[in-house]
Amino acid sequence: MQRLILGAKDKLALASGLLIALAFLNRWTVGSGPLFEWALILASIIGALPIAIQAFQALRVKVVTIDLLVTIAVLGAFAIRNFEESAIVTFLFLFGAYLEQRTLNKTRSAIKELVELAPETALKQMEDGEFVEVDVEDVEVGDILLVKTGAKVPVDGTVVSGEGSVNEASITGESLPVAKEQGSTVYAGTILDNGTLQIAADRVGEDTTFGKIIELVEEAQDSKSEAERFIDRFAKYYTPAVLVIGFAVWLFSKDLELAITILVLGCPGALVIGVPVSNVAGIGNGARHGVLFKGSEVIGDFSRLDTVVFDKTGTLTAGVPAVTETKYYGEDSAEALGYLASIERESDHPLAKAVLEAIGDVRVFPVEATEVVKGAGVVATVNGRRVAVGNAALMERENVKLSAEAEDDLARLEAQGNSLVLTAVDGELKILMGVRDQIRPGVKAVLNKLKRLKVKNLVMLSGDNQGTVDAVSRELGLTEAHGNMLPEEKAGYIKSLLEQGRIVAFVGDGVNDSPSLALAQIGIAMGGGTDVAVETSDVVLMNSNIGRLPHALGLAKATARNMKQNILIAVGVVLVLLASVLWSDWMNMSIGMLVHEGSILAVILNGMRLLRYKLRT
Repeated sequence: MQRLILGAKDKLALASGLLIALAFLNRWTVGSGPLFEWALILASIIGALPIAIQAFQALRVKVVTIDLLVTIAVLGAFAIRNFEESAIVTFLFLFGAYLEQRTLNKTRSAIKELVELAPETALKQMEDGEFVEVDVEDVEVGDILLVKTGAKVPVDGTVVSGEGSVNEASITGESLPVAKEQGSTVYAGTILDNGTLQIAADRVGEDTTFGKIIELVEEAQDSKSEAERFIDRFAKYYTPAVLVIGFAVWLFSKDLELAITILVLGCPGALVIGVPVSNVAGIGNGARHGVLFKGSEVIGDFSRLDTVVFDKTGTLTAGVPAVTETKYYGEDSAEALGYLASIERESDHPLAKAVLEAIGDVRVFPVEATEVVKGAGVVATVNGRRVAVGNAALMERENVKLSAEAEDDLARLEAQGNSLVLTAVDGELKILMGVRDQIRPGVKAVLNKLKRLKVKNLVMLSGDNQGTVDAVSRELGLTEAHGNMLPEEKAGYIKSLLEQGRIVAFVGDGVNDSPSLALAQIGIAMGGGTDVAVETSDVVLMNSNIGRLPHALGLAKATARNMKQNILIAVGVVLVLLASVLWSDWMNMSIGMLVHEGSILAVILNGMRLLRYKLRT
């Protein structure tokens, strides 16, 4: 029965609230005294049931909680027939608990989402040489597997034959496909964009990189146990103190009504509602500004933030490569652009798409005798001319001599983190393009605002190469930047920061970010990212607008201050009421109730100030 009542606590809170509303609606309209009284009595009983059960369960393990004080206060209010107070106190208490608990179960669904992303089957080579589809659980280390275009790689392994481009975004978060050939390493959960590969299984099941991501999320979530609320810590001393005072008053004065009055006035109604009101107002303000906070505990940690760690692709950068600079050499540049566009039209590589977008509308020509040079580029005949499009290694293979100017441009663009696309016509360099992922507009201004909000460390982690990472870091003025990192290495870095005592937020958007999002005190997901990242996070920036991050931090700080103010108001009023009951002649139940309700109104109005909060720029 107890389990049934506690399981329906939210429904009981709703029923209690509706009965209270019905009671006051009747009072202001029909004016039926019995209906008003019985509605409040029923609301009190419904609201007090789960509170009393929780108080009893805590007492069984010798813990005195605020639930016990609320229960005794309700019984006292019944004894002096103050049903209005008992109904309101129980409803506010349940409503506050509901507000803090309602989002805690959301992150658990992230594990299910991750598991669903994992490959379920594999094409395994049998003894007769044929490939047969089997469950991925039936794959063992050393088995040879076939992966076709569009299929997920089922295990971590080594390519034994074939070529292709693999989208590793689920592991590294990087948008550019990675070319794979014999001897290359592939990861479970990645997708073969084109080509066909045969791989030898090196790690299977939970030992794969993707399996470790799932394991890390589970461990990180388990390590983030719910912090004990400040009110509960305060109640550890406050509740027994009020009980002792009430009992002592009854013992020495034999005045039961006075003792009950102390318990009723000592019931921290404003304390119960003050923190939830601040949270609701802060969360409401955040929602209007595109920031989703997942509970009050997040706000408390967020307000003390000193380190922000960013994933690069999709967070600081747009995740879509684009041409950053184009250099022309010699004459006939327009014609060379046409040749380049003609060749790139036949490719679905992201770099080709970026080049075509930069070129725009130009005259194109038929492409003949196309030769793909592994890891270098393409050579073809276009309009009777031999055209080579690719990297510097292809230019060397084609005996294309680079001028001093071209070599300087190439070195400069590489230092800036660009991938290079060179175009030579009949052995002469004509075009050099630098292509890279673009930094999101306004990111640098966002980082400057974070610094003004006393964030001491701005760190970037990425699966991209260190040169590209360093280039982005220099441009943005970051404290640290680390490249070539797998998800488990990112999570390990976050863990090392936590061990140093830092308050860490991690900002990311992909499946590969989910372990770090779960492990950091504050996981911040871009709203346009994967469902797993959003579910695992503590804060979501809707529409992937990183420009909302400073507002989120400023709002968290303001909300934390507001909560402390409400706690001080509530505790201060209760102490004044108790002191006045004991040591003054003017304090009575009516005045006490007026002050008590006034304190509740004060903390509500104070909390509502957060609805108008705006970050000062």
